[in-house]
Amino acid sequence: MNIEDKIKECESILKQIKQFDPDPYYVNYFFNSYLLLVNKVYTGIFEEASRDFGLFVSGKFNRETFLEKAREKNDQKAIDFVSWFDKKYDEEHKNIYPNFIKKCCKFQKDHQKLPKIKIMISIEDRYAGDPNQEILVNLKNEKLRSKEELQIEIKRQIPIFLEIINYKRSINKESKINEKQIIVSTFLSIEEDENIEIIHASEIYISVMKRFLVEAREKIIELTTWI
Repeated sequence: MNIEDKIKECESILKQIKQFDPDPYYVNYFFNSYLLLVNKVYTGIFEEASRDFGLFVSGKFNRETFLEKAREKNDQKAIDFVSWFDKKYDEEHKNIYPNFIKKCCKFQKDHQKLPKIKIMISIEDRYAGDPNQEILVNLKNEKLRSKEELQIEIKRQIPIFLEIINYKRSINKESKINEKQIIVSTFLSIEEDENIEIIHASEIYISVMKRFLVEAREKIIELTTWI
């Protein structure tokens, strides 16, 4: 599977996440698959770079093995590619949502199992600082017992949520919302007081990977072309 196919597979998995959202069991399952593919995209970039620079890295492809081989062969241009990659990677992950995916990938690698996925109500068109509110429902084997039970709990909590968010918006002179503008989706916290919508972050990250791949290939051509 080439890198483009891996990104397309991420897009396919994202559709499955959307299909099952907000069931935490299935979202967790497919999001884990999504994160594994994200790591494979960056592995694929170094695999391509290894061939193009003629490093012939054997075994596992990643930044570390690539850099080790580049230093062993004293290939300055390959070393320069790693420097470019690191800078580009940091730039692409300054935004809160790509940085969240980055943290999820690391957490998955370090702990294998992601933290508990939360069902939350929020607003689709949000202002900075708009709150989310967790919906607590009984699960059976980590799955929703019934959509009806979830809807009952959502309807019970909507009035409280509307009161909280519209109070905040009135203070900031922002437009108020009504029940029709509320959405229900899954969120995840990697760090304390951090709740990020999984689907929104995953959608944004598709563009990050596509852009990174294009620019990485352009950089490889630039460094491997003799003038």
